[in-house]
Amino acid sequence: MAGKNPSFVLRKAGEVAFEERPVPELKSDDDVLVEIKQTGICGSDVHYWVSGAIGTYVVRAPMVLGHESSGVVTQVGPAVKSLEAGDRVALEPGVPCRRCTRCKAGTYNLCPDMAFAATPPFDGTLARYYVLPEDLCYRLPAHVSLEEGALIEPLSVAVHIVRQADVRAHSSVVVLGAGPVGLLCCAVARAFGARKIVSVDINEERLAFSGKYAATGTFLPSKAPPDETAARLVREHELGLGPDVAIDASGAAPSIQTAIHALRPGGTYVQAGMGAPDVNFPITLMCTKELSVRGSFRYGPGDYELSVAMVADGRVSVKELVTGRVRFRDAEEAFRDVKAGKGIKILIAGPGWGI
Repeated sequence: MAGKNPSFVLRKAGEVAFEERPVPELKSDDDVLVEIKQTGICGSDVHYWVSGAIGTYVVRAPMVLGHESSGVVTQVGPAVKSLEAGDRVALEPGVPCRRCTRCKAGTYNLCPDMAFAATPPFDGTLARYYVLPEDLCYRLPAHVSLEEGALIEPLSVAVHIVRQADVRAHSSVVVLGAGPVGLLCCAVARAFGARKIVSVDINEERLAFSGKYAATGTFLPSKAPPDETAARLVREHELGLGPDVAIDASGAAPSIQTAIHALRPGGTYVQAGMGAPDVNFPITLMCTKELSVRGSFRYGPGDYELSVAMVADGRVSVKELVTGRVRFRDAEEAFRDVKAGKGIKILIAGPGWGI
């Protein structure tokens, strides 16, 4: 680990190794070099580790894993104005082309040429050093820790989801799935002023955590059909004709179906979780309720800035989600724990960085 740029590399499905990589060079006058200090493990990282692919994204060559990171700036390009060496930053790990129609329209997260960390063929952030453009590195206030900085990435995912749902003051919201993103959706919805936030999951431990963390109520579904489960959910939580908003953060077909059955007429549904490529979907009910149905993918303009601001001013707390910490040399152990469903968010310290 004493080399210049030790990296945690996925060589093929099920096989990882520590490799020495060259220290990345600044590619542009606007780039900065960041020494990575903390990295969270995302479900997509584990999926690549286990399967070697997610949909059409296939690992065909060794790839550095990781994309939920924070670190310290060590070098800046000559055109960089807002950052300097020593600044602690959260990293937004996707670089859009900035020239296509989607980028120019302000939806750069939909850029077809996005270079996203740890998405083939692009290397991720589980290394000592990583290079990004200046505007994708967000300075952390002095009282925000590097651990919290690593959680800005999943928080930004949740911010984007809740914005897609147009959650407003006094909204009622059901979030299906109490993994890290689902939990953070509950927290963001609360920060946005939602009056009732119901967390749904089949894992009782996750539900108990959610109830203490940000949800105003929790719901444990049975194996009943989705329409019956939805009716019980609405009845038990006094949601009237149904919630204003339903967010699926699980990707599980029964959750998706339950959400559509539960929503009030004219409600909003956002698909955030990724599961099977195709599921049975209640399209007739969607039509007759005249639901607004939206997808959500990563994050876009303003999501990172708002995430940093909400952590800084206390509107959202992310510290509680950190349930495990490991040294860089124990990264594979952390991946095993996440695969086994242990804890909520496990952080891997950067090379040479203590826990």
